[in-house]
Amino acid sequence: MKKVEAIIRPSKLEEVKSALINAGIVGMTVSQVRGFGRQKGKTERYRGVEYTVDFLTKVKIEVVVENEHLERAIETVMKAAQTGQIGDGKIFVSSIDRIVRVRTGEKDLEAV
Repeated sequence: MKKVEAIIRPSKLEEVKSALINAGIVGMTVSQVRGFGRQKGKTERYRGVEYTVDFLTKVKIEVVVENEHLERAIETVMKAAQTGQIGDGKIFVSSIDRIVRVRTGEKDLEAV
């Protein structure tokens, strides 16, 4: 199993969520996060004073998928989150060694 973490623009959350559900990928965790990448924040002007916003607001979506559904999950997020502009985000993939459902004690695939 793999965990797909996508850092995306907040404005794209509903579109990505709907696309994942339509692709048959259900169950996700969403967090509001702040950070920066290559764009290194942005400079804004307020009442004539220029200031830099170092950490930009983003949304992190986490889904766990079986290995055979990994590419579908990645492609789905990419298509739904992409604007073509700097700051569209990143997708990280990591291996999941074990899953346990707290309520029942089910393990691995049964717990997803």
